[in-house]
Amino acid sequence: MNKVLLHCRPGFEKECAAEIQDLAAELEVFGFPRVINNSGFVIFEGYGPEDGRILMEQLSFNQLVFARSWFMVLAELKDMDTEDRISAVMEHSELLPKAGMLWVESGEGDEYRSLLSFCRKFTVPLRQAMRSSGVLTKKEHDKMPRIHLFLTDSGNGYLGYSRSDNGSPFYMGIERLKFPSDAPSRSTLKLDEAFSVFLTKEEQEERAHSGMKAVDLGACPGGWTYQLVRRGMFVEAIDNGEMAPSLMETGQVKHYSVDGFKHEPIHTNNRWLICDMVEKPDRVASLMARWFINGWCHDAIFNLKLPMKQRYTMVSDCLNQLSSALRHAGVRHEIKAKHLYHDREEITVYVHRRK
Repeated sequence: MNKVLLHCRPGFEKECAAEIQDLAAELEVFGFPRVINNSGFVIFEGYGPEDGRILMEQLSFNQLVFARSWFMVLAELKDMDTEDRISAVMEHSELLPKAGMLWVESGEGDEYRSLLSFCRKFTVPLRQAMRSSGVLTKKEHDKMPRIHLFLTDSGNGYLGYSRSDNGSPFYMGIERLKFPSDAPSRSTLKLDEAFSVFLTKEEQEERAHSGMKAVDLGACPGGWTYQLVRRGMFVEAIDNGEMAPSLMETGQVKHYSVDGFKHEPIHTNNRWLICDMVEKPDRVASLMARWFINGWCHDAIFNLKLPMKQRYTMVSDCLNQLSSALRHAGVRHEIKAKHLYHDREEITVYVHRRK
């Protein structure tokens, strides 16, 4: 129980590995990551026999920016008989907790696509075997542990589990969202996913409901504004470009042709600030700090565009810079950040002003 497997976006394995190694070290868990470039997963192996369990119990999944999902490895499966993989898996069933769900997974990189297709097919007979043995509940239960079988190829893989209260609720950490046909751009999916990842349903009802005022910096053509309008908010759209006519026709959007870095809010009771500007990440972080310090918003979701190199370092520096500025100004806050499925060379950050 000294290994943890983490899913990430293909191409970001090094960032995911650096992050889990740093956070593990803070808990005095020391080890090394195994990385396969463009695979979409990382394995962290601790030197202590219980290091995987310690990480799953003491490290919050929400602290991980680059990991989409994770689980503790209980057994490494090698050279399975491809005619009877179920028996090979069930040999280790005594290690598994009573669980409510089974996920058969693989990497997300291009070379794993055919394997993922097999994973979906293999889930059905393996689930039946686990239910018959009593490892799985007869019906799916999303509040119980989840069993993970991760295949690296047709005969090898890792078996383990994750806790439902400390991990992603989505298969391989990916929430599949449907693109709204009337949205101005596909960027709308990033904000839709961000609301789902960062806020519980109860928090969304409390913090993001109809009638609230919001500001969108760098709004055009309106992909992010669309999500606020859909939730019944009234939006100041700040951009020198053109907004989608469909949004302007709602009567919920006022467009101001102003540079997002120079704009000051028209209203003083804005609940939300959103920002998806293509700009240096440290400059965006400073702008967000300014809005909170001046009392211009209570909640913010924004993207930080990442450089080609030192991406993990840049993320850490920007988040520390933002948090330090808010603490120095006496702004009580919480910050969450995640490399979302719909993000590419960027991460998404949520900041909430605490009372």
